[in-house]
Amino acid sequence: MKKKLDKILGSFLVFLLVLMVIAVLWQVFSRYVLNSPSSFTEELARYLFIWIGILGAAYAAGQQTHLAIDILPPKLDPVNRVRLRIGINTLIILFCATVLVVGGGNLVYVNYELGQSSAALNLPLSYVYSIVPVSGLLVIFYKLNEIIHSKNYLV
Repeated sequence: MKKKLDKILGSFLVFLLVLMVIAVLWQVFSRYVLNSPSSFTEELARYLFIWIGILGAAYAAGQQTHLAIDILPPKLDPVNRVRLRIGINTLIILFCATVLVVGGGNLVYVNYELGQSSAALNLPLSYVYSIVPVSGLLVIFYKLNEIIHSKNYLV
């Protein structure tokens, strides 16, 4: 299931990046060639950049490519190294559950209730912010998967 999710998430991130590049290229073309800048492309590129950053963080968590300081793990024996990894992943899960899922869910709810929308696209901001709890759930899935398969890390 993880490999399928990796492929879907990676493909979606590439799609978002292509959309962002097209939006920025259209903005540059319309501004300098047509002398009539597009009104929505700057905002669209900004929101796509937010989505790419937040979803990219979840993807990086799933690939275990986040920045890490490896001072302690090499000094530990394999069993304690796995225990440390499980402890770190548990802390990451707790952080994501409280900050991203609960806090992000509240952010989406408040923006939905207030009916706030973006200026140029007239897009409800709750749609834009909905990526925060989704990304939190993805990180939780990846880290739970890592904990479940932690016995494979015994070297």
